[in-house]
Amino acid sequence: MIQLSAPPPIPGSASLHTMQERFIADILKNRNNQAILARWDALALPDGWLVAGCLFQTVWNLRSGAAPEAGIKDYDLFYFDADDTSEAGERRVQARADDALGDLGITVEASNQARVHLWYESYFGHSYEALGSARDGIDRFLVPATCVGVRPGELYAPNGLSMLYDGVLTMNPLMPHRELFDKKAASYRARWPWLQIQPGGLPHARTGSTC
Repeated sequence: MIQLSAPPPIPGSASLHTMQERFIADILKNRNNQAILARWDALALPDGWLVAGCLFQTVWNLRSGAAPEAGIKDYDLFYFDADDTSEAGERRVQARADDALGDLGITVEASNQARVHLWYESYFGHSYEALGSARDGIDRFLVPATCVGVRPGELYAPNGLSMLYDGVLTMNPLMPHRELFDKKAASYRARWPWLQIQPGGLPHARTGSTC
């Protein structure tokens, strides 16, 4: 089994450390997350992260009493390669991921965050600034509670984990696109009705969490 670990707690941070440990334990209950992380070296992703739905949806499934993998349609891999922002380069990385993970019977999607600005506007109708790292891409998910990524030995949660566990959906000030947020939030609540949509941006200052 792949092992992820939270960092040693610092004074006054015991509750944060406990939540990080809980999150890591929860996402590893999804056998596909566990398998992907166990084969991480074979993926050879520069600045690679397992991100988004396969993580937060696992947590929400567990809270709802469902199987950890229930309804998760794909498993997203972010990486950052500024030296090759071509579509062909991304397809080559996708092929490598398919070779390494194909026997799992799941859909895995690899996305080079160095090239998102080249296609985002034509697809979503909004401009998108060039990013400097894969973490910048995680920062820009439409819903702050879902801004999470993991790789062996590391957890990245720029907005903390409280909103994720509390089921709070609010718009990301880095992506202030109301129509996209409303559509995304509605799709989440259709699957997990206990989620709460709150108006405005983040309910508190961003408190980065990296371990």
